[in-house]
Amino acid sequence: MVWIPGGGYAVGTSSLPEFDGGRLAGGGVVVVTMNYRLGVEGFAQIEGAPANRGLLDQVAALEWVRDNIRAFGGDPDRVTVFGQSAGGGSIAALLAMPRAAGLFRRAVVQSAPGAFFSPELAGDIAAACAAELGVRPTMAELSAVDPALLSAAGDAVFAKMDEWKERWGPITYRRIPYAPVVDGDVLPATPWEALANGAGRDVDLLIGHVRDEHRLFSLLEGVLGQVTEEQAETALRTLAPGGGRSYREAFPAAGPEELYELVNSDWLFRMPTLHLAQAHTGRTHVYELTWPAPGLGGGLGACHGLDVPLVFGNLSSGQPALLIGDPPSAEAEALSARIRAAWTAFATYGDPGWPTDDDQRLVQLLDTEPTVTTYPEEASRLLWQHHTFPALPLIDRQ
Repeated sequence: MVWIPGGGYAVGTSSLPEFDGGRLAGGGVVVVTMNYRLGVEGFAQIEGAPANRGLLDQVAALEWVRDNIRAFGGDPDRVTVFGQSAGGGSIAALLAMPRAAGLFRRAVVQSAPGAFFSPELAGDIAAACAAELGVRPTMAELSAVDPALLSAAGDAVFAKMDEWKERWGPITYRRIPYAPVVDGDVLPATPWEALANGAGRDVDLLIGHVRDEHRLFSLLEGVLGQVTEEQAETALRTLAPGGGRSYREAFPAAGPEELYELVNSDWLFRMPTLHLAQAHTGRTHVYELTWPAPGLGGGLGACHGLDVPLVFGNLSSGQPALLIGDPPSAEAEALSARIRAAWTAFATYGDPGWPTDDDQRLVQLLDTEPTVTTYPEEASRLLWQHHTFPALPLIDRQ
Protein backbone atom coordinates (compact mmCIF):
# COMPACT_ATOMS: atom_id res chain seq x y z
CA MET A 1 0.00 0.00 0.00
CA VAL A 2 1.62 3.21 -1.22
CA TRP A 3 0.47 6.40 0.53
CA ILE A 4 0.41 9.71 -1.36
CA PRO A 5 -0.03 12.55 1.17
CA GLY A 6 -2.20 15.59 0.52
CA GLY A 7 -1.80 19.26 1.30
CA GLY A 8 -3.29 21.21 -1.59
CA TYR A 9 -0.34 20.32 -3.86
CA ALA A 10 1.48 23.00 -1.87
CA VAL A 11 2.51 21.63 1.54
CA GLY A 12 2.98 18.28 3.25
CA THR A 13 5.42 15.48 3.93
CA SER A 14 5.13 11.75 4.41
CA SER A 15 7.19 11.92 7.63
CA LEU A 16 4.33 13.29 9.75
CA PRO A 17 3.58 11.04 12.75
CA GLU A 18 -0.02 10.59 11.63
CA PHE A 19 1.30 8.78 8.52
CA ASP A 20 3.25 6.17 10.51
CA GLY A 21 2.24 2.93 8.80
CA GLY A 22 2.94 0.57 11.71
CA ARG A 23 -0.66 -0.16 12.75
CA LEU A 24 -1.86 -0.40 9.16
CA ALA A 25 0.96 -2.80 8.29
CA GLY A 26 -0.23 -4.96 11.16
CA GLY A 27 -3.10 -5.95 8.89
CA GLY A 28 -0.73 -7.93 6.69
CA VAL A 29 0.39 -5.33 4.16
CA VAL A 30 3.62 -3.50 3.38
CA VAL A 31 3.16 0.27 3.72
CA VAL A 32 5.22 2.72 1.67
CA THR A 33 4.96 6.51 1.94
CA MET A 34 6.37 8.97 -0.58
CA ASN A 35 7.21 12.62 -1.03
CA TYR A 36 6.89 14.60 -4.25
CA ARG A 37 7.65 18.11 -5.40
CA LEU A 38 5.06 20.68 -4.37
CA GLY A 39 4.08 24.25 -5.15
CA VAL A 40 5.97 26.07 -7.90
CA GLU A 41 8.58 23.31 -8.20
CA GLY A 42 6.00 20.55 -8.53
CA PHE A 43 3.02 22.03 -10.37
CA ALA A 44 3.70 25.46 -11.87
CA GLN A 45 3.54 25.61 -15.69
CA ILE A 46 7.14 26.54 -16.56
CA GLU A 47 8.44 26.97 -20.10
CA GLY A 48 11.17 24.44 -20.86
CA ALA A 49 10.21 22.08 -18.01
CA PRO A 50 7.79 19.14 -18.13
CA ALA A 51 4.34 19.79 -16.73
CA ASN A 52 3.13 18.09 -13.55
CA ARG A 53 6.57 17.36 -12.13
CA GLY A 54 4.97 16.42 -8.82
CA LEU A 55 2.95 13.71 -10.56
CA LEU A 56 6.05 12.50 -12.41
CA ASP A 57 7.77 12.18 -9.02
CA GLN A 58 4.91 9.91 -7.95
CA VAL A 59 5.37 7.79 -11.07
CA ALA A 60 9.08 7.51 -10.27
CA ALA A 61 8.26 6.38 -6.72
CA LEU A 62 5.84 3.75 -8.04
CA GLU A 63 8.49 2.52 -10.48
CA TRP A 64 10.84 2.14 -7.50
CA VAL A 65 8.16 0.13 -5.69
CA ARG A 66 7.70 -2.10 -8.75
CA ASP A 67 11.43 -2.76 -8.96
CA ASN A 68 12.29 -3.10 -5.25
CA ILE A 69 9.28 -4.02 -3.12
CA ARG A 70 9.95 -7.76 -3.17
CA ALA A 71 12.97 -7.12 -0.96
CA PHE A 72 10.57 -5.78 1.69
CA GLY A 73 8.08 -8.63 1.45
CA GLY A 74 5.75 -6.88 -0.99
CA ASP A 75 4.21 -8.08 -4.24
CA PRO A 76 4.80 -5.75 -7.23
CA ASP A 77 1.72 -7.21 -8.92
CA ARG A 78 -0.52 -6.19 -6.00
CA VAL A 79 0.27 -2.54 -5.42
CA THR A 80 -2.49 -0.31 -4.03
CA VAL A 81 -2.08 3.46 -4.05
CA PHE A 82 -4.07 5.38 -1.45
CA GLY A 83 -4.30 9.06 -0.69
CA GLN A 84 -6.51 11.81 0.68
CA SER A 85 -7.33 15.33 -0.56
CA ALA A 86 -4.52 16.34 -2.94
CA GLY A 87 -3.24 12.78 -2.49
CA GLY A 88 -6.60 11.54 -3.74
CA GLY A 89 -6.51 14.06 -6.58
CA SER A 90 -3.04 12.81 -7.47
CA ILE A 91 -4.37 9.26 -7.69
CA ALA A 92 -7.23 10.47 -9.89
CA ALA A 93 -4.57 11.96 -12.18
CA LEU A 94 -2.45 8.79 -12.08
CA LEU A 95 -5.47 6.77 -13.21
CA ALA A 96 -5.63 9.03 -16.28
CA MET A 97 -1.88 9.07 -17.03
CA PRO A 98 -0.42 6.66 -19.61
CA ARG A 99 2.96 6.80 -17.81
CA ALA A 100 1.37 5.36 -14.65
CA ALA A 101 -0.42 2.48 -16.40
CA GLY A 102 0.45 -0.88 -14.91
CA LEU A 103 2.17 0.52 -11.83
CA PHE A 104 -0.71 -0.25 -9.44
CA ARG A 105 -3.53 -2.77 -9.36
CA ARG A 106 -5.85 -1.02 -6.94
CA ALA A 107 -6.52 2.54 -5.80
CA VAL A 108 -8.13 4.15 -2.75
CA VAL A 109 -9.23 7.74 -3.37
CA GLN A 110 -10.27 9.71 -0.28
CA SER A 111 -11.91 13.11 -0.84
CA ALA A 112 -10.62 13.92 -4.32
CA PRO A 113 -10.58 17.64 -5.14
CA GLY A 114 -12.18 18.84 -8.37
CA ALA A 115 -9.62 21.51 -9.30
CA PHE A 116 -7.55 20.65 -12.37
CA PHE A 117 -6.03 23.51 -14.37
CA SER A 118 -5.87 24.28 -18.07
CA PRO A 119 -2.35 25.11 -19.34
CA GLU A 120 -3.44 28.71 -19.88
CA LEU A 121 -4.60 29.16 -16.28
CA ALA A 122 -1.56 27.38 -14.86
CA GLY A 123 0.73 29.46 -17.06
CA ASP A 124 -0.84 32.70 -15.90
CA ILE A 125 -0.43 31.71 -12.25
CA ALA A 126 3.20 30.76 -12.90
CA ALA A 127 3.79 34.13 -14.55
CA ALA A 128 2.40 35.87 -11.46
CA CYS A 129 4.72 33.84 -9.21
CA ALA A 130 7.74 34.58 -11.42
CA ALA A 131 6.87 38.27 -11.49
CA GLU A 132 7.20 38.34 -7.70
CA LEU A 133 10.85 37.39 -8.29
CA GLY A 134 11.43 39.73 -11.21
CA VAL A 135 11.93 36.90 -13.69
CA ARG A 136 9.97 35.14 -16.44
CA PRO A 137 8.32 31.71 -15.87
CA THR A 138 10.99 29.77 -17.75
CA MET A 139 13.22 26.95 -16.62
CA ALA A 140 16.29 28.95 -17.59
CA GLU A 141 15.42 31.89 -15.33
CA LEU A 142 13.75 30.08 -12.45
CA SER A 143 16.50 27.48 -12.13
CA ALA A 144 18.80 30.20 -10.83
CA VAL A 145 16.38 31.18 -8.05
CA ASP A 146 16.80 29.91 -4.49
CA PRO A 147 14.06 27.27 -3.91
CA ALA A 148 13.06 29.02 -0.70
CA LEU A 149 12.34 32.16 -2.72
CA LEU A 150 10.20 30.14 -5.13
CA SER A 151 8.07 29.05 -2.23
CA ALA A 152 7.88 32.60 -0.88
CA ALA A 153 6.76 33.88 -4.29
CA GLY A 154 3.97 31.31 -4.32
CA ASP A 155 2.94 32.40 -0.84
CA ALA A 156 2.85 36.03 -1.97
CA VAL A 157 0.54 35.22 -4.87
CA PHE A 158 -1.62 33.09 -2.58
CA ALA A 159 -2.00 36.04 -0.18
CA LYS A 160 -3.43 38.34 -2.86
CA MET A 161 -5.42 35.98 -5.06
CA ASP A 162 -8.45 38.26 -4.81
CA GLU A 163 -6.67 40.63 -7.18
CA TRP A 164 -6.84 37.95 -9.90
CA LYS A 165 -10.47 36.87 -9.59
CA GLU A 166 -11.45 38.35 -12.96
CA ARG A 167 -8.86 36.11 -14.68
CA TRP A 168 -8.66 33.05 -12.44
CA GLY A 169 -12.28 32.65 -11.37
CA PRO A 170 -13.39 30.41 -8.47
CA ILE A 171 -9.88 29.31 -7.47
CA THR A 172 -9.36 32.82 -6.10
CA TYR A 173 -12.40 32.39 -3.88
CA ARG A 174 -11.16 29.01 -2.63
CA ARG A 175 -7.48 30.11 -2.82
CA ILE A 176 -6.13 27.19 -4.87
CA PRO A 177 -2.87 28.29 -6.54
CA TYR A 178 -1.69 24.81 -7.57
CA ALA A 179 -3.31 21.76 -9.14
CA PRO A 180 -2.48 19.15 -11.77
CA VAL A 181 -2.42 20.61 -15.27
CA VAL A 182 -4.29 18.96 -18.13
CA ASP A 183 -1.36 19.56 -20.48
CA GLY A 184 -2.23 16.97 -23.15
CA ASP A 185 0.99 15.01 -22.58
CA VAL A 186 1.73 13.99 -18.98
CA LEU A 187 -1.98 14.36 -18.19
CA PRO A 188 -3.88 14.01 -21.48
CA ALA A 189 -7.37 14.69 -20.09
CA THR A 190 -9.17 15.35 -16.84
CA PRO A 191 -9.63 12.21 -14.73
CA TRP A 192 -13.41 12.33 -15.22
CA GLU A 193 -13.08 12.37 -19.01
CA ALA A 194 -10.28 9.81 -19.08
CA LEU A 195 -12.04 7.32 -16.80
CA ALA A 196 -15.30 7.64 -18.71
CA ASN A 197 -13.35 6.71 -21.84
CA GLY A 198 -11.94 3.58 -20.20
CA ALA A 199 -8.71 4.68 -18.53
CA GLY A 200 -8.06 2.75 -15.33
CA ARG A 201 -10.71 0.12 -16.10
CA ASP A 202 -8.33 -2.62 -14.94
CA VAL A 203 -7.76 -0.89 -11.59
CA ASP A 204 -10.10 -1.74 -8.71
CA LEU A 205 -11.26 1.47 -7.05
CA LEU A 206 -12.30 2.19 -3.46
CA ILE A 207 -13.47 5.79 -3.29
CA GLY A 208 -15.40 8.10 -1.00
CA HIS A 209 -15.59 11.31 0.97
CA VAL A 210 -16.54 12.56 4.43
CA ARG A 211 -19.96 14.06 5.01
CA ASP A 212 -18.94 17.50 6.29
CA GLU A 213 -15.96 18.25 4.05
CA HIS A 214 -15.85 21.99 4.63
CA ARG A 215 -16.39 22.34 8.39
CA LEU A 216 -12.68 22.24 9.21
CA PHE A 217 -11.99 25.00 6.67
CA SER A 218 -14.77 27.10 8.17
CA LEU A 219 -13.10 26.75 11.55
CA LEU A 220 -9.70 27.73 10.13
CA GLU A 221 -11.26 30.69 8.29
CA GLY A 222 -13.04 31.89 11.44
CA VAL A 223 -16.59 31.63 10.10
CA LEU A 224 -17.79 28.41 11.71
CA GLY A 225 -21.13 29.08 13.38
CA GLN A 226 -21.36 32.67 12.14
CA VAL A 227 -21.85 32.54 8.36
CA THR A 228 -23.83 35.54 7.14
CA GLU A 229 -26.45 35.60 4.40
CA GLU A 230 -24.04 37.64 2.28
CA GLN A 231 -21.26 35.04 2.70
CA ALA A 232 -23.63 32.23 1.79
CA GLU A 233 -24.86 34.08 -1.30
CA THR A 234 -21.29 34.74 -2.46
CA ALA A 235 -20.42 31.07 -2.10
CA LEU A 236 -23.55 29.99 -3.97
CA ARG A 237 -23.04 32.52 -6.75
CA THR A 238 -19.39 31.55 -7.18
CA LEU A 239 -19.53 27.77 -6.90
CA ALA A 240 -23.03 26.39 -7.48
CA PRO A 241 -24.02 25.00 -10.88
CA GLY A 242 -26.88 27.15 -12.08
CA GLY A 243 -26.20 29.80 -9.44
CA GLY A 244 -27.51 30.15 -5.91
CA ARG A 245 -31.16 29.53 -6.73
CA SER A 246 -30.50 25.83 -7.39
CA TYR A 247 -29.33 25.19 -3.82
CA ARG A 248 -32.05 27.30 -2.26
CA GLU A 249 -34.68 25.32 -4.15
CA ALA A 250 -33.07 21.95 -3.35
CA PHE A 251 -32.63 22.80 0.36
CA PRO A 252 -35.58 25.12 1.13
CA ALA A 253 -35.22 24.82 4.92
CA ALA A 254 -31.47 25.48 4.97
CA GLY A 255 -30.14 28.66 6.50
CA PRO A 256 -26.98 30.54 5.45
CA GLU A 257 -24.59 28.30 7.41
CA GLU A 258 -25.91 25.05 5.96
CA LEU A 259 -26.02 26.39 2.41
CA TYR A 260 -22.47 27.71 2.76
CA GLU A 261 -21.18 24.37 4.05
CA LEU A 262 -23.06 22.36 1.44
CA VAL A 263 -21.93 24.23 -1.65
CA ASN A 264 -18.31 24.47 -0.50
CA SER A 265 -18.22 20.78 0.41
CA ASP A 266 -19.81 19.80 -2.89
CA TRP A 267 -17.58 21.96 -5.08
CA LEU A 268 -14.35 21.11 -3.33
CA PHE A 269 -14.60 17.36 -2.71
CA ARG A 270 -17.96 15.61 -2.52
CA MET A 271 -19.19 15.93 -6.09
CA PRO A 272 -15.75 15.51 -7.75
CA THR A 273 -15.33 12.30 -5.77
CA LEU A 274 -18.80 11.02 -6.61
CA HIS A 275 -18.38 11.82 -10.31
CA LEU A 276 -15.02 10.05 -10.37
CA ALA A 277 -16.68 6.94 -8.95
CA GLN A 278 -19.41 7.16 -11.56
CA ALA A 279 -16.92 7.69 -14.42
CA HIS A 280 -14.83 4.64 -13.52
CA THR A 281 -15.70 1.71 -15.79
CA GLY A 282 -14.01 -0.91 -13.62
CA ARG A 283 -14.86 -2.42 -10.24
CA THR A 284 -15.82 0.38 -7.83
CA HIS A 285 -16.66 0.43 -4.11
CA VAL A 286 -17.99 3.70 -2.64
CA TYR A 287 -18.13 4.93 0.95
CA GLU A 288 -19.04 8.02 2.96
CA LEU A 289 -17.62 8.68 6.42
CA THR A 290 -20.46 9.99 8.59
CA TRP A 291 -19.01 9.50 12.09
CA PRO A 292 -18.79 12.97 13.73
CA ALA A 293 -15.47 14.00 15.23
CA PRO A 294 -15.91 14.45 19.00
CA GLY A 295 -12.92 16.79 19.42
CA LEU A 296 -13.02 20.60 19.57
CA GLY A 297 -16.49 20.55 21.07
CA GLY A 298 -17.92 18.18 18.49
CA GLY A 299 -18.84 20.96 16.08
CA LEU A 300 -16.83 19.75 13.11
CA GLY A 301 -18.91 16.69 12.25
CA ALA A 302 -17.31 14.25 9.82
CA CYS A 303 -14.85 16.87 8.60
CA HIS A 304 -12.13 16.90 5.97
CA GLY A 305 -9.12 14.89 7.10
CA LEU A 306 -10.94 12.87 9.76
CA ASP A 307 -10.54 9.73 7.66
CA VAL A 308 -6.73 9.88 7.71
CA PRO A 309 -6.10 9.01 11.39
CA LEU A 310 -8.88 6.41 11.21
CA VAL A 311 -7.19 4.73 8.22
CA PHE A 312 -3.73 4.73 9.79
CA GLY A 313 -4.90 4.05 13.33
CA ASN A 314 -2.83 6.90 14.75
CA LEU A 315 -5.51 8.53 16.88
CA SER A 316 -3.61 10.15 19.72
CA SER A 317 -0.70 12.02 18.18
CA GLY A 318 -0.50 15.46 16.58
CA GLN A 319 -3.53 16.98 14.90
CA PRO A 320 -5.65 13.77 14.98
CA ALA A 321 -5.89 14.04 18.77
CA LEU A 322 -7.55 17.46 18.39
CA LEU A 323 -10.27 15.98 16.17
CA ILE A 324 -10.78 12.64 17.88
CA GLY A 325 -10.07 13.50 21.51
CA ASP A 326 -7.20 12.43 23.73
CA PRO A 327 -7.38 9.70 24.81
CA PRO A 328 -9.44 8.34 21.90
CA SER A 329 -12.68 6.66 22.85
CA ALA A 330 -13.36 2.95 22.48
CA GLU A 331 -15.82 3.94 19.75
CA ALA A 332 -13.08 5.68 17.78
CA GLU A 333 -10.69 2.75 18.19
CA ALA A 334 -13.34 0.29 17.00
CA LEU A 335 -14.22 2.39 13.96
CA SER A 336 -10.55 2.78 13.07
CA ALA A 337 -10.04 -0.97 13.33
CA ARG A 338 -12.96 -1.60 10.97
CA ILE A 339 -11.69 0.94 8.45
CA ARG A 340 -8.15 -0.45 8.56
CA ALA A 341 -9.53 -3.94 8.02
CA ALA A 342 -11.59 -2.73 5.04
CA TRP A 343 -8.66 -0.89 3.44
CA THR A 344 -6.23 -3.79 3.87
CA ALA A 345 -8.80 -6.35 2.69
CA PHE A 346 -9.35 -4.25 -0.42
CA ALA A 347 -5.59 -4.01 -1.01
CA THR A 348 -5.19 -7.76 -0.54
CA TYR A 349 -8.30 -9.18 -2.20
CA GLY A 350 -10.03 -6.29 -3.97
CA ASP A 351 -13.04 -6.42 -1.63
CA PRO A 352 -13.45 -4.02 1.34
CA GLY A 353 -16.49 -5.93 2.62
CA TRP A 354 -19.42 -4.20 0.94
CA PRO A 355 -21.01 -4.37 -2.52
CA THR A 356 -19.72 -2.58 -5.58
CA ASP A 357 -21.36 0.60 -6.77
CA ASP A 358 -24.06 -0.17 -9.36
CA ASP A 359 -27.24 1.34 -10.76
CA GLN A 360 -28.57 1.57 -7.19
CA ARG A 361 -25.58 3.73 -6.20
CA LEU A 362 -24.85 1.62 -3.13
CA VAL A 363 -22.60 3.27 -0.56
CA GLN A 364 -21.05 2.05 2.68
CA LEU A 365 -21.63 4.56 5.47
CA LEU A 366 -18.68 4.43 7.86
CA ASP A 367 -19.98 5.10 11.36
CA THR A 368 -20.38 3.35 14.69
CA GLU A 369 -23.07 1.22 13.01
CA PRO A 370 -21.86 0.65 9.42
CA THR A 371 -24.71 0.60 6.91
CA VAL A 372 -24.97 -0.07 3.18
CA THR A 373 -27.50 2.27 1.60
CA THR A 374 -28.10 4.36 -1.49
CA TYR A 375 -26.00 7.50 -1.80
CA PRO A 376 -27.25 9.80 0.99
CA GLU A 377 -26.42 13.15 -0.63
CA GLU A 378 -29.07 12.73 -3.32
CA ALA A 379 -30.11 16.39 -3.47
CA SER A 380 -26.55 17.47 -4.17
CA ARG A 381 -26.07 14.66 -6.67
CA LEU A 382 -29.03 15.85 -8.68
CA LEU A 383 -27.79 19.44 -8.69
CA TRP A 384 -24.42 18.36 -10.08
CA GLN A 385 -25.43 15.45 -12.30
CA HIS A 386 -24.72 17.30 -15.56
CA HIS A 387 -21.50 19.00 -14.43
CA THR A 388 -18.41 17.67 -16.24
CA PHE A 389 -15.56 19.06 -14.06
CA PRO A 390 -13.57 20.44 -17.00
CA ALA A 391 -10.05 21.80 -16.63
CA LEU A 392 -10.48 25.26 -15.12
CA PRO A 393 -9.87 27.96 -17.74
CA LEU A 394 -8.13 31.30 -17.81
CA ILE A 395 -10.94 33.83 -18.07
CA ASP A 396 -10.51 36.33 -20.88
CA ARG A 397 -12.40 39.51 -19.93
CA GLN A 398 -11.12 41.55 -22.88
